[in-house]
Amino acid sequence: MVGRRQFLGECAKGCAGILFANCGCLRAARSPRQAPVGVNRRVVTVGGRRAFTIDVHSHCIVDIRELVKDHPEGRSDTFLNPNRQRFLDPAHVEDRLQHMDTHGIDIQAVSLFPSYSYWADRDLASRIVQMQNEKIAALCAAHPDRFVGLGAIALQHPDLAVEQMDYGVKKLGMRGFEIEGSVNGEDLSASKFEPFWAKAEELGILIFIHPSGFAEGRQRFQGNGFLTNVIGNPLETTVALSHLIFDGTLDRHPGLKICGAHGGGYLASYLGRSNHCAEVSGSCKPVKKKPSEYFQAQLYCDSIVFTAEGLRHLVAEVGASHVLLGTDYPADIDEPHMGDAREVDSVLGVPGLSDADQRAILGENAARLLGIKI
Repeated sequence: MVGRRQFLGECAKGCAGILFANCGCLRAARSPRQAPVGVNRRVVTVGGRRAFTIDVHSHCIVDIRELVKDHPEGRSDTFLNPNRQRFLDPAHVEDRLQHMDTHGIDIQAVSLFPSYSYWADRDLASRIVQMQNEKIAALCAAHPDRFVGLGAIALQHPDLAVEQMDYGVKKLGMRGFEIEGSVNGEDLSASKFEPFWAKAEELGILIFIHPSGFAEGRQRFQGNGFLTNVIGNPLETTVALSHLIFDGTLDRHPGLKICGAHGGGYLASYLGRSNHCAEVSGSCKPVKKKPSEYFQAQLYCDSIVFTAEGLRHLVAEVGASHVLLGTDYPADIDEPHMGDAREVDSVLGVPGLSDADQRAILGENAARLLGIKI
């Protein structure tokens, strides 16, 4: 790893390329208000006012094949798809920016395409995360008015993850971190992860829970319908958030800020059942608040629920201040992919949402959580 001064020098030479270096200059990033609006750049307005848009669910791919070539667990054909590579490789940033301009996205919070390396030993995990985070940071440094980073961590080694978080925030300018909904079969509420949650609370950053299926249901998800994703992903998030509530993690760390992908899974849409358990069932140990009340404080959802009625209902359950625009970028490049190609239009004009609600979901909520001045 290089120091801040060396990295700033490299940025000065030319940020157009991908630099495997620190990104301390992210804290001096321009706000989107200062970003030039090109001829072909869509400007989103709500109620006659400019609405700044921040996509909290946007992926990239970092090519780690050389690092994992001797480890069959890490082999993936994700990077081999040239169409995906065109949009997801940070080196192809012009295609990404063109897409953002066309679709009215001012800023993307960039996280990895969910392919976690939780199988890796400590040394390899350290090198994988270093490469991934430095490449995300370089993308953000080259275009500080368009990107912020949600980094990776080696959560299978909680003490290492804590070091990576500290370094990622203070040296690379990360605004948060992306994690899986469980780690090698262990729930995120397990005691071994307490140092991770404590550090996330201390740093005041966003934790983005993005699943990669539900391993325990793999046998039942065989057959037609892409069920490992369609059912498995939201189920994994539902289980993860439920454990964080009922096992007391959120009570022990009241300053946490956690966003569940894909509308928070099924939990946010069926909170009444969880509330009922907490209120009347003798099988539930007491928690400090009703499960729904954690969505008024620590828990957030992205907006990917695919229908106007689904988004209206999600807002009715958790509040407009706790829903963030998400697209699962890139949503329209190939199949199968479960992003929402409507992007900002999935929020605009939803019945029951006020202009203020729409502006909050489109960008104001994310700006507050990610420390972006708009």
